[in-house]
Amino acid sequence: MDATISLVSIDLPRDCNVIIGHAHFIKTIEDLYEALAESAPGIKFGVAFCEASGPRKIRTEGNDDELIDKAAEEIAKIGAGHTFLIFMRNAYPVNVLNAIKNVSEVCRIHAATANPLQVVIAESEQGRGVLGVIDGSSPLGVESVQEKADRYDLLRKFGYKL
Repeated sequence: MDATISLVSIDLPRDCNVIIGHAHFIKTIEDLYEALAESAPGIKFGVAFCEASGPRKIRTEGNDDELIDKAAEEIAKIGAGHTFLIFMRNAYPVNVLNAIKNVSEVCRIHAATANPLQVVIAESEQGRGVLGVIDGSSPLGVESVQEKADRYDLLRKFGYKL
């Protein structure tokens, strides 16, 4: 059996973060909705999930029609069974990741980012799967003393550190 490898570039809507993961059951879509809605007041999101058996539909949920439609469009490009994609505004992945990881059907998180993102896909006669992601760009060097101080200040400004 042979497989082909390809890249799918994710078209990230303005002012959004994306989370891509793998889960295993049709109720995942509703459980992800609940986890997101309960995790961050004011969050706007769209979720899409590819079924891997049965009718093999793209299932969607969310509270923002634009993000729901965009999530469905982008997950269709990935086309890998039991993969989910979340677009969200007014929250960051750090606000919701633990809740998502605690959804009993979630097996893996592949990416949580606002960076340019490519999904590495393997395709065989059976179907498609996510091998990994390319998140952002390669490093340009090691941070300086000033850049380290700036990072410390930024985290405290955002309230993530005391």
